[in-house]
Amino acid sequence: MRILFVHNRYRQPGGEDVVVQAESALLARMGHEIEIWQESNASIVGIADACKTGLDCAYSFHHAREARERIQRFHPDVVHVHNFFPRISPSIHMACHRAGVPVVQTLHNFRLLCPKATLYRSGGVCENCCGRALPWPGVLHRCYRENSAATLAVAGMLSVHRALGTWGRCVSRYVALTEFARSKFIAGGLPAERIVVKPNFVDPDPEVGSGDGEFALFVGRLTEEKGIGVLLSAWRLLAEKPKLRIIGDGPLAALVADAAASDTSIGWLGARGRDEVRQSMREATALIVPSTWYEGFPLVIAEAFAAGLPVIASRLGAMEELVADGVTGRLFAAGDPHRLASAVRWIFWHPEERKAMRLQARAEYEHKYTAAANYARMLAIYEDALKCFPAQARLSRTPASGAHAIGQTLP
Repeated sequence: MRILFVHNRYRQPGGEDVVVQAESALLARMGHEIEIWQESNASIVGIADACKTGLDCAYSFHHAREARERIQRFHPDVVHVHNFFPRISPSIHMACHRAGVPVVQTLHNFRLLCPKATLYRSGGVCENCCGRALPWPGVLHRCYRENSAATLAVAGMLSVHRALGTWGRCVSRYVALTEFARSKFIAGGLPAERIVVKPNFVDPDPEVGSGDGEFALFVGRLTEEKGIGVLLSAWRLLAEKPKLRIIGDGPLAALVADAAASDTSIGWLGARGRDEVRQSMREATALIVPSTWYEGFPLVIAEAFAAGLPVIASRLGAMEELVADGVTGRLFAAGDPHRLASAVRWIFWHPEERKAMRLQARAEYEHKYTAAANYARMLAIYEDALKCFPAQARLSRTPASGAHAIGQTLP
């Protein structure tokens, strides 16, 4: 197959960038022809650029032309869109539809339902804009970048393409990362029959660790919605404190620095590379994911499972689906530091149960989050998308694609 990957990078690198790199590399390794079209928000410089981007986010004529040129030159079987916002815009979906090329859209966040893309506002979950023809509550609360004009631009983009039927006409398959997310998108108006579930994956295999480091681990952005405040509050409630290692950076870095300075059990390492993060996972007793928003798909949970690391997570959204309470970790009421402290005590005071959890966590990775499992699922999704345009598929598909390719063994 020939697959065109489309991705608009944010200024702050994140999980979406990791997934684009991992999926495209895996497909290329398996012999498919891959072209990656990436734009970056870093190129938006100054007020004039920001205003133009806001005006273009509903439809960018420049990127529509580029989409047509890339399709004519590369002749993709499938265009896989990871993120189109804000620079590329839904012009990519419309250009592909006119050219007869199926589009697969991965739903990394809740952008098609929420101007802020997080379903989160004022410290908690917010679904006020879901299903609305015009997401006016988001505009009222200035949800996108706390800016009325910017939020209005995003809301306008969502409303225009809902009215035009872009999300129903121009996308062959949507990829939700969890069943929970799929249910939210269906409730928000996307066609249920086109939404399939494929989680992210971990490659290469980081291998199981010893888990003998006797510390809890947090890995992520230091922001309110990631629950770092909840975590620090829980640590203050613990009489017998295990060690806590925090890896990450962000707006609440000063809060974490103060906590580390006043509590010797807390160590803040700042941002670290992936190799160092995975080494910490191999040594840790438990990973803590205290998010207070739904999350899309916390890749750190899959990485923890690969290392045989139990996860303590909020009983909320995707996290409740990914972590089986008492099997691969423990769940606690989101935003409740007392319940989180109790879960931490349980993990550290039950070594035999923790050993069993380590085995179950690794089994979960091997069953769901390996490159081999993900490759088979990706190929099946592309095949389903191709059925929408059988003539185009016959023109450009190669004998290596299809059911035969799904059965190949990963090197």
